[in-house]
Amino acid sequence: MASPKKIPSALQERKGIQPPNSLSNTAAEKLKAARKKTPSTQALIKGISEGNKTALARGITIVESTATKHIAQAKEIINACLPLANKSVRIGITGVPGVGKSTFIEQFGNLLTLQNHKVAVLAVDPSSSLSRGSILGDKTRMESLVTNANAFIRPSASGDSLGGVARKTREAIILCEAAGYTHIIVETVGVGQSETVVHSMTDFFLLLKLAGAGDELQGIKRGIIEMADAVVINKADGKNVTPAKLAKTQFNRALHLYPPKENGWTAKALTCSALNNEGITEVQQLIQSFVIEMKENQYFSKKRKNQQKFWLLQTIENRLKSDFYDNTAVSAALEIQLEKIAKNETTAFEAAEVLMRL
Repeated sequence: MASPKKIPSALQERKGIQPPNSLSNTAAEKLKAARKKTPSTQALIKGISEGNKTALARGITIVESTATKHIAQAKEIINACLPLANKSVRIGITGVPGVGKSTFIEQFGNLLTLQNHKVAVLAVDPSSSLSRGSILGDKTRMESLVTNANAFIRPSASGDSLGGVARKTREAIILCEAAGYTHIIVETVGVGQSETVVHSMTDFFLLLKLAGAGDELQGIKRGIIEMADAVVINKADGKNVTPAKLAKTQFNRALHLYPPKENGWTAKALTCSALNNEGITEVQQLIQSFVIEMKENQYFSKKRKNQQKFWLLQTIENRLKSDFYDNTAVSAALEIQLEKIAKNETTAFEAAEVLMRL
């Protein structure tokens, strides 16, 4: 009797792919050394003002850094970029995971670049609450936009910031505007309270929805609808065309029931298929109409001033929180109070009072 055929293991190691010979060892070493060499602050500022993507990416990295050695450099970069900023349209885009945000942004961004605009996408990826790591995979999901000469995509880890909005997104917006980008798109994680934060830092807030997900009417009850300047029903293709049109009608009826916004704008619902690149032009035209109307009634500049106020107050709040927890006396007392709470010897409110008096 013949012995059974041995099946090779799927875990078997195979020889790796050999590197190409097109890049000499000398050139590779020079490239490696160039990457390690940190350019001066003035060189970075000059590169950002000239629209150099590498300089912009490095500048954002320094601004996002929490290292003490980067604080002064980050301030200098931001201060130099401020006079060149505030000349873009800031667009916030949110929606639940799986709604097609990345596909929509890619088609929308490519459309804007065809109209001679420059687009920067600040995509915030959720960080793991355990490992603090992030996949940062937005560049892999926007294959055509990432190679577009007039587009810049920057994925950032949300860290422990509110609702998944990167702590330094506001500063990254300033740097992108200084680099000449006319449209800044901020993509939120789509969970938690990130929508509120993004709404506070953008001019136009777009909510992506899905038809047939069972939340058309439930979604109307949420406060996020009140913030949205447009509701776009994505994936309106194939069998979803009819449900998407129905959802659009339901949203348009409901949106007219909300009290008028301070800026006089009535949010509108549209449908699109980002996958088939259908309806994207209509969304872009709606945003353009919004910007024109807001600039005519002076609300555009008014909201920018409100953004500055919000950023100031939030920065103060973050600084106070940081200084509080960095205090060594607070750190030691905090551990004691936590033990007392665990033993039911005190309450969280009493413990907080003790800590605040330090």
